[in-house]
Amino acid sequence: MIAMVPLRAALGIAALCAAYSTSEVRAEDASPWQRDAHSAVRLLAGSRSGAVLLGGLAIQLQPGWKTYWRTPGDSGVPPRFDFSKSDNVEAVTVLWPAPKKFDDGAGGTALGYKQQVVLPLRIVAKNADKPVTLRASVNYAVCDKLCVPVEANAELAFASVASTEDGNLSDALNTVPKPANIGDPNPLTIRDVKREGKNNVLVDVIAPEAKEVSLFVEGPTPDWALPVPKLAEQSPPGVKRFVFELDGLPPGASVEGAALKLTLVSGDRAYEFNVSLN
Repeated sequence: MIAMVPLRAALGIAALCAAYSTSEVRAEDASPWQRDAHSAVRLLAGSRSGAVLLGGLAIQLQPGWKTYWRTPGDSGVPPRFDFSKSDNVEAVTVLWPAPKKFDDGAGGTALGYKQQVVLPLRIVAKNADKPVTLRASVNYAVCDKLCVPVEANAELAFASVASTEDGNLSDALNTVPKPANIGDPNPLTIRDVKREGKNNVLVDVIAPEAKEVSLFVEGPTPDWALPVPKLAEQSPPGVKRFVFELDGLPPGASVEGAALKLTLVSGDRAYEFNVSLN
């Protein structure tokens, strides 16, 4: 005799199976969280199509704790990544969402993230037709009143199917500053960059609708430690003028013709400018 299952129970079983199936798919699109006392890290996989894949490195932070941008500001430690143990991976490029400014507790300014952040990863496969497994060794620091170094390892295979993380990765990409040129007619833009004397650089920003604007500067190599630009006490009409000193250069470095990267942030808008210092 065949036992009959009531319709309501059957629907409940079907819903449970569907939820289990969804969780299984989701589990394949993200690696398990690697947790320490103050943070957690995991990898995310986007849908696979061709030799270039989109992934992500997600970091969660406990309340009050922060981690750092690629340039940490006046203090802090930038994250370091090693993907060399991955399978069928030619190259990985880490993309950086626009950072926030924080008081570093020592009179300076730190640049980084609180709560959570997803760093998009642009992954190039050696062979588009073969499986890809991303293995990441991540060294970073989390800070509250004290800084704690963290080392985490994560591994994730990229399936050749649609990913449940595509939406999260798309949102993360939208937080990465967009490339721009000096004078572009964007609602937030840099109008001019010029030297004042030997040691000061002036950056004039157009931001008619913005209440709060931040500007960050990076040198041509990571060993340049330029200060965080500050708003000038006086600005020309219609602009916000930022000023920074040519300080923190590595020994023997020349400022003439140096390639600087300027990141301009206001609200959910962020742009990145590459300029040569004259």
